Amino acid sequence: MKRVSYNKVRKIQPNYFEYTGVHTTDPVEMQLFVYNEEGYEEYSKVGFDRIEKELQDKLQKNDVKWLNIHGLHDINAIKKTGELLGLEPYVVSDILNVSKRSKMEELDQILFFSVKSILPGEDDQHVHVEQISFVLKDNMLVSFQEKKSAFFTHIRERIKTHSGIVRKKQNDYLLYLLLDAVMENFFITIEYYEDGIERLLVKAKSSDDPKVLVEIERNRENLNFLKRSILPLRDALYNLKSEQDDEAFNVIDESNYTFFTRLHQKAIEILEQIEYDINTLDSASNFYFSSQSHRMNEIMKVLTVVSVIFMPLTFIVGVYGMNFKHMPELEFTYGYYVVVGLMIAVAATMAWYFKRKKWF
Repeated sequence: MKRVSYNKVRKIQPNYFEYTGVHTTDPVEMQLFVYNEEGYEEYSKVGFDRIEKELQDKLQKNDVKWLNIHGLHDINAIKKTGELLGLEPYVVSDILNVSKRSKMEELDQILFFSVKSILPGEDDQHVHVEQISFVLKDNMLVSFQEKKSAFFTHIRERIKTHSGIVRKKQNDYLLYLLLDAVMENFFITIEYYEDGIERLLVKAKSSDDPKVLVEIERNRENLNFLKRSILPLRDALYNLKSEQDDEAFNVIDESNYTFFTRLHQKAIEILEQIEYDINTLDSASNFYFSSQSHRMNEIMKVLTVVSVIFMPLTFIVGVYGMNFKHMPELEFTYGYYVVVGLMIAVAATMAWYFKRKKWF
């Protein structure tokens, strides 16, 4: 499966910053939402002065503030954001290094999430992979995306229209909604590949084209890639769920842990569905090989029956093909016709016997 390729980080120092993705053309943009149950404010293309003001505004300490950053290739902008949030340098490095696996860390009243968002590409050989990072601190939630996308459009609309309970909750509930939106992309991708798997099952039962096996292996590779992507997220959500009894960890309200438990269950559901699809592909592969073996057996059966029928005929021909001088049958007027008739009778009798035994 052709995926987005990443540049390998050449240094391992935690203070070394390098964006390892490929989305470097669009400018970095920052969008800010400030809302509570009574209303909301939306700011597009905000600068660091506005962000710093919102962080220090004590009059809005009970408001939820969501800063969404599109683009990671401006390293200085990401570093500046990390400094305003008080992030450790290695966390900023993890945000920029999009080739790392998903993870969750608790850092002195800061919750850091790094997940992979996956969507199907234009064909079966491509898949869109994007790393999205989240930083939860006080009443601020910051999301880092590699490029502009419509993953969170419905959440913005819920904030604007006061739909559901999003404006009644704090930023930990908003984090739940964003993670849930990312996980929905896995379901979309799985459903996309399941349509192809159904077609492969039909092909495996009716076609002997070797390309069918190639498609089966490619889809198995795609699903294994999805499995490797969701496993770390499942583990991270389990670790977050286990923090519920930690009194020192109060970034997430206790009443909202049930939502993250749902995410953990959803991750398990995704893994179970991927495992089921992989097993289905294994069945299709086994059926393909069994079908090929059965077809080969049928061919060998026909060839064997033909060979067995011709064995006595070859013997008769061989006997009368010998050059002995004294062979009475050679002087018989109707000898040729008798021998040919005998050969036909032998062949017909054997064919009738094999057919009666259902050997072909």
